[in-house]
Amino acid sequence: MPELPDITSYLVALSPRIVGQRLKAIQVRSPFLVRTVEPDLFSLAGETVLDVSRIGKRIVWHFADERFLVLHLMIAGRFHWKPAGTRPRGKNDLAAFDFDSGTLMLTEASQKKRASLHVVRGKPALAAFDRGGIEPLDCSLVEFVSALKCENHTLKRALADPRLFSGIGNAYSDEILFAAKLSPVMLTLRLTDEQSEQLYRSTKDVLQQWVVRLNDEALARFPEKVTAFRPEMAVHGRFGKLCPQCGTLVQRIVYAENECNYCPRCQTGGKLLADRSLSRLLKDDWPRTIDEWEERRGG
Repeated sequence: MPELPDITSYLVALSPRIVGQRLKAIQVRSPFLVRTVEPDLFSLAGETVLDVSRIGKRIVWHFADERFLVLHLMIAGRFHWKPAGTRPRGKNDLAAFDFDSGTLMLTEASQKKRASLHVVRGKPALAAFDRGGIEPLDCSLVEFVSALKCENHTLKRALADPRLFSGIGNAYSDEILFAAKLSPVMLTLRLTDEQSEQLYRSTKDVLQQWVVRLNDEALARFPEKVTAFRPEMAVHGRFGKLCPQCGTLVQRIVYAENECNYCPRCQTGGKLLADRSLSRLLKDDWPRTIDEWEERRGG
């Protein structure tokens, strides 16, 4: 799912292409995409896009009379910039938004159609999409710790909770925790003041580094291949590959449609975090440390 740095890069790419431009036509292929009926989506055809912005992981297009088009890409939704007049024909094409300068294609490479489009009127209606999380790049240390410790959850869950932090998801929470050298399953209320500040600094550093990197790329070309799995990442999506700092094999916990990636030496003191279903199956045969795991693997 595109997260704060990815959404920001989309805004950087979209702004010079559609802000101040007339939305000539809208074509929708998927009946599951549009989630509102009033105002009518197609009433925006012929209107000028006044601005683009972000609410959490959503992208907002601003129109006159306080009308807003709100897009949530979910896990598999992506934008592609095509030549003007391109029609949505591919099996993954959900909708096309035509401008004089080109066509923005919305695709979703999944059978589970989760991407959504809402059209709302008025700032109170727009504010309803805000889950309440603070902006991690703008908050103070006090605000960060207050949000982090308002409930007792694992660090992984807390960072990715949109009610606590805006725009952080599965991928960047892994990278933040690796940078902070903290276990993803450590409970928030057990953090020391020093660890809390360490996590705060790592959150800002990791997100800012990726915002700068992806924005630079978006200025050079439209971000056609937005992905949560990037080769430059330290641990996310790198299960079985070497930790860039200590050379230990990166481990993971898989749960539902998510996964947690971590380095057992850098983050958990050498302890393996057991996958709940697999550890239940293996019981006492599940290795407890990375040393034991590597010894069995070598044998």
